[in-house]
Amino acid sequence: MSEFTSTIGADSNTSTGGFSFDNVHRNALLQQQNSGGANPQSSASLSHSANKSILPLAKKTGTTIVGLVYKNGIVLGADTRSTNDTTVADKNCEKIHYIAPNIYCCGAGTAADTEKTTELISSQMELLRMNTGGFQSRVVTACTLLKRMLFRHQGYISAALVLGGCDVNGPHLYQIYPHGSTGKLPYTTMGSGSLAAMAVFEADFRDDLEEDEAVRLVQRAILAGIFNDLGSGSNVDTCVIRTDGSVQMGRNDIMPNEVKPLREKVNRSDVLNMREGTTAVLKSTFVKSKGMGVTLADVTVTAMET
Repeated sequence: MSEFTSTIGADSNTSTGGFSFDNVHRNALLQQQNSGGANPQSSASLSHSANKSILPLAKKTGTTIVGLVYKNGIVLGADTRSTNDTTVADKNCEKIHYIAPNIYCCGAGTAADTEKTTELISSQMELLRMNTGGFQSRVVTACTLLKRMLFRHQGYISAALVLGGCDVNGPHLYQIYPHGSTGKLPYTTMGSGSLAAMAVFEADFRDDLEEDEAVRLVQRAILAGIFNDLGSGSNVDTCVIRTDGSVQMGRNDIMPNEVKPLREKVNRSDVLNMREGTTAVLKSTFVKSKGMGVTLADVTVTAMET
């Protein structure tokens, strides 16, 4: 029996209903060990030890990705900020990934997980097309492959996805959670800026949107995430997938944080420019190699055994 389990006053042969508090003493002792031996019974020591707990926490990531169904296809959108904790690691990364010629996928979560997961499923979709005569891929097939893979890993692959595409059955949009649950929706948002983006969708989405209206709505939703979520930022990427099979990628459609025009207005002092000859060269010498170098003539080439 575990040393952390308290069985005082309890009958092991009797099953009682209600809540179970068997782990209360164990948790207090674990927290006491993490805090360095404080009294586990005092509330102050418990709160102090909880703050110093070494239990693993979920990795916080930031992104705003969206998708919607319009009259003649799908529009996907994403921001371009990649973060490492509180540091912006990449200001212009790509979050809209290729799955098939008629299917694309936006990824939120750990960048490596979203990148490699979509690459793997894209490869499987290509092999499936080759095995089935080269026919157009179905969006539901990509959704099934993605959800099975994520469920198999029980959420340890941090990839929250918005999958969209058009096939023989029309336009389809799916949201896929890291644990493998999915939903087919007319519009959806995911990532840390999803609430701000969803507010825009809830206000102005209609079933009969034209393409230009749908693209502008997606752009506004991503901008809402960029300006209201610290984990999202930089530029707006869009992807339009039409029922006629054509795809239009809008890389950096909107750049609200472009600093080049501002920098061009700054008058930099010419004193800071170091011209040639600013530092005087007092002496220059060249020492020839004394034969210690290795050339191709020194390499012996042998035939490979076959």
